[in-house]
Amino acid sequence: MIFKKLSGYAKTHFNSRFSALFSVLSLYIILSFLIRIAFLVWSSADVDFNPFYIFRAFLTGFLYDLAIGSMLLFLYALYLLLFPKRWIGSVADKAFTYFYLTLIFIIIYFSLMAEIPFWDEFGVRFNFIAVDYLIYTYEVVGNINQSYPLPLIAGVLILVIVLTFICFKKLRVFKNTFSDKRPISSRLTPAVIIILLGSVLGFLMKNKMADFSNNLVINEIGKNGAFSFISAYRSNELDYKTFYPKLSDKEAYSVLKASLLQENQKYETTQEDDISRITKGVQEQRPNIIVIAIESFSADFLTEFGNKDHLTPNYDQLVTQSVFFTNLYATGTRTVRGMEALTLCVPPTPGNSIVRRPDNDNLFSVSTIVKSKNYHPYFIYGGDGYFDNMNNFFGGQGFDIVDRNRGNPLSDKIHTHRFKIPDQEVTFENAWGICDEDIYTQSMKYADKSMKENKPFFEFVMTTSNHKPYTFPVGKINLAQGDRNAAVKYTDYALGKFIRDAKTKSWFKNTVFVIVADHCASSAGKWEINIAKHHIPAIIYNLNQPHQNITRLTSQIDLMPTLFGYLGWNYKTELYGKDINQTKAGDERAFIGNYRTLGMLKNNLFTQIDDRKRIKQFEVNPSDQSLSEVHASNNYHISETIAHYQTASERFKNGKMKLK
Repeated sequence: MIFKKLSGYAKTHFNSRFSALFSVLSLYIILSFLIRIAFLVWSSADVDFNPFYIFRAFLTGFLYDLAIGSMLLFLYALYLLLFPKRWIGSVADKAFTYFYLTLIFIIIYFSLMAEIPFWDEFGVRFNFIAVDYLIYTYEVVGNINQSYPLPLIAGVLILVIVLTFICFKKLRVFKNTFSDKRPISSRLTPAVIIILLGSVLGFLMKNKMADFSNNLVINEIGKNGAFSFISAYRSNELDYKTFYPKLSDKEAYSVLKASLLQENQKYETTQEDDISRITKGVQEQRPNIIVIAIESFSADFLTEFGNKDHLTPNYDQLVTQSVFFTNLYATGTRTVRGMEALTLCVPPTPGNSIVRRPDNDNLFSVSTIVKSKNYHPYFIYGGDGYFDNMNNFFGGQGFDIVDRNRGNPLSDKIHTHRFKIPDQEVTFENAWGICDEDIYTQSMKYADKSMKENKPFFEFVMTTSNHKPYTFPVGKINLAQGDRNAAVKYTDYALGKFIRDAKTKSWFKNTVFVIVADHCASSAGKWEINIAKHHIPAIIYNLNQPHQNITRLTSQIDLMPTLFGYLGWNYKTELYGKDINQTKAGDERAFIGNYRTLGMLKNNLFTQIDDRKRIKQFEVNPSDQSLSEVHASNNYHISETIAHYQTASERFKNGKMKLK
């Protein structure tokens, strides 16, 4: 009986002034459902096929689809309600309807089409990365243009919109839209339904409602790309104390300070929230230091970790001559997280990386320490460093900037010198920047400059070639451009060439190279945080040390303090990173997070916290880093996890990371 009434009601309004509106809404819900099915099949290997979870994901997704569809048609519903009946079907009425629906179809089809490559690259719906991409149009549009056939995509988009209008016309969708001249009182019910749906669902629905399981794919399938995009735009930064489990400040700092202290350190004061430690070294060495952060360089690209494609012969060779970290984990899934970990040495605080946040200058960082040793710090990047706020961040820590310097006004706040990479020194460039060979040429150029000035140098070099669209100079390797494996092989080729060229320089013998990934090539998988997808390689090359494999669990934030330990430095630190060689057995830990979910890996137990104040613990299978949820009973691990993230967030927010 109820179904009969509902179907009769639907039939009435599909044959009314609102026929086009309800047809567009139905089309959007159907297409969103099909996209959801496609993503489920696409990522089936990582899906927990629990029937209840899948049903709930699709039901939640339907509500998101209904919310977005209603919001898109909100203004059109008002128009249909208020437009005078005597003008219905006029040229003005038809012109507005076709214009408005064309805009809606562009939004619908473009957003749904854009979700496909985004899912392919990140394994999730739109998030804050997509929001960032709106800001940096030069790099992103260039990357899309070089990765995908834009004219073809635009043509397909136009064709699909035209075909939709033709289908609507054949189905007589517009007949009643332009002929039904009932009064406003009779149009009130359908208009109010759409307006209320858009308003109520838009207000009540939160993106986190889809995060009901431990399975990332199920959670993401239950979302809507457009809704996720809007949510990310609204909450680009999350306040820790509002959203996450917390301790009292006294307990948090007590736990933190007990965890941070190394064997060769002591605290400067007994003040509760002062984490300044004096590090005692022996036989200080002050070689030049070049830190190379390689874009998206997963551990599983290396032969050492089982890769059979021989993509990294140069890195593999360097491993045999270096201190090699075999059990190192990146803090996040983006370049700015790697930069944050390698320069600030802090856990990945919720929301956006500190690199991307305002008021992030003059912080205690690795630069603070190397400048105290009279080093000249450089940040060398092959693109325009205004992207992701890199220049403002590195400039704010005292680095001189070397980049393509396209003169974007967002770069005006740089506090130090900025040097443009000249066009004549560029042999190859794509949307993200110059090729790795060219960026290494810049590294050597500024190393030569520092040598002439008789000043030790510290370079942070960020590569870009191992980034989509995976293009690079031809004739360098035996694989074709446009493929991830090819980009990895070229990245390795350029690194090998750089080391060979550097050996011809007078400064080489007194230069240490730290070569590490910024993050893995992908992070998608079964769990909200996939530990295996954070495993990255790192080496310290040309150190006065015999080859050594560091098999102990190490966090990306520990890499630079460990280097300072090898160099025997005496220094003051406020970093959260620790020298792994001065860390007690059993105290090793790695901090791993994404935008909203944070965790600490320690003793094969992963403690996870999120912005719904949930605490979960997982046993980690050492062979493949798969997770099995267990009862959250290890209270010290929970306290330690919370203490690190809570204090790191609080210290940045309240200016405690600022230099005194």
